[in-house]
Amino acid sequence: MRKDLKILERMIGYEFQDFSLLKQAMTHSSFANERHLPKYRCNERLEFLGDAVLELVTSEFLFSGNPEMPEGELTKTRASMVCEPALAFCARDLSLGEYLLLGKGEEATGGRKRDSVTSDALEALIGAIYIDGGFANAKEFIERYILNDLEHKKLFFDSKTILQELVQANFKDAVTYRLLSEEGPDHDKCFCSAVYIGEQPFGTGRGRTKKAAEQEAAYHSILMLHKKNIK
Repeated sequence: MRKDLKILERMIGYEFQDFSLLKQAMTHSSFANERHLPKYRCNERLEFLGDAVLELVTSEFLFSGNPEMPEGELTKTRASMVCEPALAFCARDLSLGEYLLLGKGEEATGGRKRDSVTSDALEALIGAIYIDGGFANAKEFIERYILNDLEHKKLFFDSKTILQELVQANFKDAVTYRLLSEEGPDHDKCFCSAVYIGEQPFGTGRGRTKKAAEQEAAYHSILMLHKKNIK
């Protein structure tokens, strides 16, 4: 059961003139297929547009903020900022999955939490705002919810590399990851992993893949080390 889209509207601080655009942005192709709706009624066209708007705003943000960064580095940095896991991370902050219209099959297999589904919905939402309110409103949304708190996000996405560097500089022992538990059916697994430095346990993390669980465990380990003034 999805949440009321009016709640989402209030949360993002943008009121749609054409509310049907928001509904379309939250309509997954599985729902449209199941209801025998025309293909264009799902969010894929809005996702296509939102992706282009996001790329332009992110490019301008990086270009203006890094006047000496070469083209290759700009391209690499932009790709990391708008990749599927990064957008899914932002979508989770908005609980976007809870507002989606999904087909029964997609719902049953955990579509509301699937990175590919939620990241696409976020791009579709950008596209909907762009059509409804123009470039300025779409840019404001992107800056507020995607280009915000980048240092924190970088710490999360590069957590395993950052943790490895911290441990090499401050410890004699190596970092290892241990799988603590694995729950759920094959189509909706949840893994729990822990970080160990030598034989000492540090952060734990949960995720739909072992890699995601390890990433979160590394992130929590970094925060623990920072509290001990190990940076």
